[in-house]
Amino acid sequence: MKTPNNVSASIVTRNMSDFAAETGNVYESLAIISKRANQISVKLKEELNGKLAEFATTVDNLEEVFENREQIEISKHYERLPKPTNLAIEEFLEGKVYFNTPSEFDELGNARVAE
Repeated sequence: MKTPNNVSASIVTRNMSDFAAETGNVYESLAIISKRANQISVKLKEELNGKLAEFATTVDNLEEVFENREQIEISKHYERLPKPTNLAIEEFLEGKVYFNTPSEFDELGNARVAE
């Protein structure tokens, strides 16, 4: 997963109307952002686990555990990345997030009934 370097990792005060502009509802926008942040988090975790699995040993003895410099560098790299929430917010505000809201009507124009 390619992660942009221009995303700020610091706290930023956001204008709530920017979030509502896309969907018309702040809460709906935040739900979309949270789902996207979860997707990003899962992808990053899978990447990290895949890279760290290359260094996994089959020995469970604590005395034989040693530090692997490459493994430490990989972990530090992922720790320095922007948080998934910040990435999701930037993607949403830039219009890069695709989302679909279920329609209240089916394709024939009949009102859907909640089940």
